[in-house]
Amino acid sequence: MEHEVHNPSEAALMEYKEGLGVLAKKMPNLAEHYNAFTQACFKEGVLNQKQKQLIALGISLYSQDEYCIIYHMKGCLDQGCTEEEILETVGVAAAFGGGFTMSQAATLVQDTLNDFRNPSH
Repeated sequence: MEHEVHNPSEAALMEYKEGLGVLAKKMPNLAEHYNAFTQACFKEGVLNQKQKQLIALGISLYSQDEYCIIYHMKGCLDQGCTEEEILETVGVAAAFGGGFTMSQAATLVQDTLNDFRNPSH
């Protein structure tokens, strides 16, 4: 069943997931191990999943990985992060990444917040 796409952030996530599906078919062993590894990394531990999503968002911003920024923005929102927590994470990432991190915050972070908070957008 096809998932209905309501905004550019959802479209990017669908594109990313479709690409992962193709790679998983071409490299099933690698995909299986990578998925197991990342699932273990995001399991609840001393750090909760909300904290881990904020960390992942900061790293995604610093590395300018647009798909991961959107993916972890959605993860942050799914874990109940507030806009203030997300923007504080942006600030910490910008302390290391400077202007290119702030450019992602000025565009992609705000667009993704709007897309997932206003599904009809």
